[in-house]
Amino acid sequence: MSENTDGTPTPAAPTVPAGGGGPQPEPIRFFGTTWVGHDNRYGLRRAGVAVGSLAAAAAGCFVLRFAYQGLAIADVGGFVNILVVAMFAICSAIAFRRTWEGYSRRPDPTTEAQLRSLKAIGFIGSLLAYFFRSLTEAPGEKLRRSEYETALTQYERRRGSRTGNPAARKKPPERRR
Repeated sequence: MSENTDGTPTPAAPTVPAGGGGPQPEPIRFFGTTWVGHDNRYGLRRAGVAVGSLAAAAAGCFVLRFAYQGLAIADVGGFVNILVVAMFAICSAIAFRRTWEGYSRRPDPTTEAQLRSLKAIGFIGSLLAYFFRSLTEAPGEKLRRSEYETALTQYERRRGSRTGNPAARKKPPERRR
């Protein structure tokens, strides 16, 4: 990594595939493009992400416990307590499911924008989905790998059809009119 004039690090340029061009892998948060070759301490990053997301989920539960104790001290009543617990449980379940599905297919941007506040309330579910996915792969790696390999295949197919001497190609016979 190099540094800007103000001293902040600039990210390294993405690797260029053999042939001098083509599609570039999409970076994943906390992993960059190390998911392509599982290099540059990829395993340690995955372990760190798993521990970090689980610790953040535990800290979130701790904060929610304080909020619940505040409701108990305020003596708002049993109905409100049940409503708050149910709201966080349902929002966490929905956030878990939406986050988990986002690792296997691209989510619809308009639906994601509409569910942004719900996922913020159920942040513990999103953190747990991140934790469980990071146990097997970088979250989103499978989706990005399939997209990247498809793009590479299409690039090679397009590039391969343009190689050689175009004048030497056999032209299809002209049709009579």
